[in-house]
Amino acid sequence: MAVPKLATTKPFYLLDPAALTVPFEIAATSTGAADVAPLVGPQEMCPVDLVVCGSVAIGRPDGVRVGKGAGYSDLELALLTDAGLITENTTIATTVHELQVIDDVLPHDKHDFSIDLGITPTRILSFTPDQPRPAGIMVSKLRPEQLETIPALAEVIRHQYPDRRSS
Repeated sequence: MAVPKLATTKPFYLLDPAALTVPFEIAATSTGAADVAPLVGPQEMCPVDLVVCGSVAIGRPDGVRVGKGAGYSDLELALLTDAGLITENTTIATTVHELQVIDDVLPHDKHDFSIDLGITPTRILSFTPDQPRPAGIMVSKLRPEQLETIPALAEVIRHQYPDRRSS
């Protein structure tokens, strides 16, 4: 589970059900995870089979999702994709209310990811996104403040893209 705003050098919580000292329902909250789960970086993680992300809305035609606008979900997936932990075989799902499912095509950019499954209280929607998933961190889409406030992102850029730090 991602640390809020990816604000630490190790931006994920390791929620291992076998090691948790509280019920998973408590550990899987932002305050619960901070209390009981160790922080890990992508290099300490296993491949991811399923991502459950938050969404403000999803487009029914193609599974395009809209988040709250800060881009943290896109960056979480980019970091994990860049590390080889998320692939085209990873299922991406979101839970939404029926009112958050939009019949229109929603705007999206190359750094945005679409979902495979949308789960509402009454049904499960399956999508085949019309564009490929981002292949990892899109350096040209990063804003300078993201490198200042997301240590793990700055570290990846420093090591893997040293010639593009200022792009």
